[in-house]
Amino acid sequence: MKEGVYRSTEAMIAALKPSYPVYCVNTKAMRQAAQAFCAGFPGDVLYAVKCNPHPLVLKALHAGGVHHFDTASLPEVALVRELFPDAQLYFNHPIKVRPHIRMAHTVYGVRHYVIDCRAELDKVIQEADGAKDATILVRMATPAAGAAFHLSAKFGAAPQECVELLQAVREVGLKPGLAFHVGSQCINPQAYTIALRVVGDVLQSARVDLACLDVGGGFPAAYTGTEIPPLSKFFTAIKTGLKTLKLPPSCAILAEPGRALVADSVSLVVQILQRRDERLYINDGVYHSLSETVSGGIRLPTRLIRLEGGAPSNEMADYTLYGPTCDSTDVLPHPYALPADAREGDWIELGRAGAYTSALVSHFNGFHPETYIELDSES
Repeated sequence: MKEGVYRSTEAMIAALKPSYPVYCVNTKAMRQAAQAFCAGFPGDVLYAVKCNPHPLVLKALHAGGVHHFDTASLPEVALVRELFPDAQLYFNHPIKVRPHIRMAHTVYGVRHYVIDCRAELDKVIQEADGAKDATILVRMATPAAGAAFHLSAKFGAAPQECVELLQAVREVGLKPGLAFHVGSQCINPQAYTIALRVVGDVLQSARVDLACLDVGGGFPAAYTGTEIPPLSKFFTAIKTGLKTLKLPPSCAILAEPGRALVADSVSLVVQILQRRDERLYINDGVYHSLSETVSGGIRLPTRLIRLEGGAPSNEMADYTLYGPTCDSTDVLPHPYALPADAREGDWIELGRAGAYTSALVSHFNGFHPETYIELDSES
């Protein structure tokens, strides 16, 4: 649900006085983030749709120059194709549903698929009518190196398996590619250097010319308490690593940013339902927009907004924030500094809330935050 365009967060609150959570999207800032990433990365930029699939977000990124999309399911494929008929789609989930492959290939024109085992290669060939014109990217596992979420425990083939899979892709007459993911919210640029060294070892053994090399996602956001290098450091590490590889000139270089494109341009406005000493009960929580505060230790910047009854106190206090559900585990794990006189009816704006917030919302206890508005401002 989208409820209009507003000059500022305060203007939205004054107009709606929302008793429900609201996601506020600064579309201009998001376009600029997309433009900056596309200008700095040495290849094609694929937005990871799973990070935030809201149409307002997708349209802002597309306007900023992102015309390739990393999709994980048929609904994501269909969503992007409906919005952008000419977009380049990549079905990058390593384990796909058979009918989804068939529909993606025949109805939506998907021609890039990720695998990490022979069974998945055979499945794609069977369901995509032989996949004769497809590029098959082999997902390579990477060592843990500075990411909040290590993704290679679940997906990714070991280097020797990658060698065998690349050769198998070539032998069945398909175009081989290689992909890896250093992990989400990775704060160490050298993680890409390490992964690209392993890529070099794999290619030396496989002796296969790649159609594309996908360096994945992992590009971080600057959450509270987290020091991150500028994106230029990550791009430099990737460019340096690529120079050590003997890639054919036709090899496309891909990346799958999500968080780095959308986190900073969205804020989440919640309301205080009740205060008990230094405990604040709010209308969003870990079963909804704020699950990464637990799973990834993510801390979002906060500010209190009060429309009536005078300005908030300049004195600050640390509060524990509780979500709206009846589950006692619905509590944010870190204290948050807010004005000492915070009270019922005040709103709290949580910044950098564009990534893995609304995309992870459940319907638990009947709560389901879904309202998006657009900010037409420089804020």
